Amino acid sequence: MSDQERERLEIPKGMRSMAEASVEQARKTFEKFIANAEATAGSLEERGATMSAGAKDVGAKAINYANKNVQASFDYAESLLHAKGLPEVMRLHSDYMQSQMRSLAEQASEMSQIMGKTAMEAARPRA
Repeated sequence: MSDQERERLEIPKGMRSMAEASVEQARKTFEKFIANAEATAGSLEERGATMSAGAKDVGAKAINYANKNVQASFDYAESLLHAKGLPEVMRLHSDYMQSQMRSLAEQASEMSQIMGKTAMEAARPRA
């Protein structure tokens, strides 16, 4: 190949340095993208762990509440078996309903707090 042909095939210095700068910039941008993607994946894993722990807590509370409510129903049924008359049945029923309404309101409030706390923890920025 002659010098003239070689000169025609060579990239001018200005274009070469511009291309090298572009490649370097693209490389750095890609490296930042990968670093951000890895950080996001790690953050999602942490948030998933937080949500999983919250779900376990909610599940445990739900089982506890169900047990408490079923036991209250059994106690109520047993008290009805020993009632001496209609007035006592009516009083027992009224007491049971009031107690259950209070209990359900407390349980709903606790569940709401647990779920809110879990959501806040999951949404909290990680360092």
